[in-house]
Amino acid sequence: MEEKHPEHPALLWRSVSSARKVVRCLNCARRCVLQPDEVGWCRTRQNRDGTLVTLTYGVVSSLSVNPIEKKPLYHFYPGSVALTSGSWSCNFACPWCQNWGLSKRPPDGGRFFSPARFVAEAINRRCQGVSLSLNEPTLSLEWALEVFRLARQAGLYNTFVTNGYMTPMALERLKEAGLDGMNVDVKGNEEVVRTYCDADVKMVWHNLRLAQELGIWVEVTTLIIPGVNDDAGMLAGIAHTLLDRLGPHTPWHVTGYRPAYRFTAPETPLRTLETARAIGRQVGLRYVYIGNVPGHFGENTYCPQCGRMLVQRWGLVSVINHVTDDGRCPECGELISGKGWDWRKRQ
Repeated sequence: MEEKHPEHPALLWRSVSSARKVVRCLNCARRCVLQPDEVGWCRTRQNRDGTLVTLTYGVVSSLSVNPIEKKPLYHFYPGSVALTSGSWSCNFACPWCQNWGLSKRPPDGGRFFSPARFVAEAINRRCQGVSLSLNEPTLSLEWALEVFRLARQAGLYNTFVTNGYMTPMALERLKEAGLDGMNVDVKGNEEVVRTYCDADVKMVWHNLRLAQELGIWVEVTTLIIPGVNDDAGMLAGIAHTLLDRLGPHTPWHVTGYRPAYRFTAPETPLRTLETARAIGRQVGLRYVYIGNVPGHFGENTYCPQCGRMLVQRWGLVSVINHVTDDGRCPECGELISGKGWDWRKRQ
């Protein structure tokens, strides 16, 4: 077993005052200013005598092989599996976090995986790709960059499941290293994200647009929480912004919430999810999906031109996939947006 590194130099930071050894972290949009020995808002980065280090390099709290649909990514290598890892902590304050056992804890044990060992594990488990998820993967930036480079060399794809609150510098480096696809949470409008997440949703939208411009495949998820972001006007606002910023072919997943962590609102009614899906479609989005309701017709992909069911899903599994290898509807020839429809043929 490889030993955990005690610390690792952080990549994105600058000195604020060399005399007082004060630094500013440039990894996420919080851009924390840290005094000597101070840790950042996320608790994973520390000022060590005027140098910023990361405390979670290669530290894996959870490891599993997951269908890519679990991310959820429905238009990205459908039916494939990814070696998925999480670490510790987050840079959002969401009180309803569904993965709070990892995201609400500071660095606390775990196994150390070098980038080479992690990619070898993905190959040995016959995965088609890797995914950094469960807690906020931006906090593992330095490790992620090395993993992605090695994974790409090995013919694997690279994905992120993220709140999208990294700096543009971090996102550009992830793309350069080989980030292929990402699912980004949009948790609500400006007031909701500021109140509950202590963050600025404008940065999330900015990064979504930047990711698309960089050629990263993007899908968006909104966890719909009663009393927080289930208002029809707010949902329409998110749908309109998605349409304006990312276009009609970007998938939007409206997902059911269940009580977790410090939030006790009842779980999302099915009717609310169906209303959200209808709103997205009325606004002009071509692909709107209902999540966390296994077997619902809203999990499936339909041709936006002729209406044929193209991909039938049950929970996290693609049961039937009729999309052609070149990404088209076999009935009418409509181009279905996505990436990796032909991965089985190529593999």
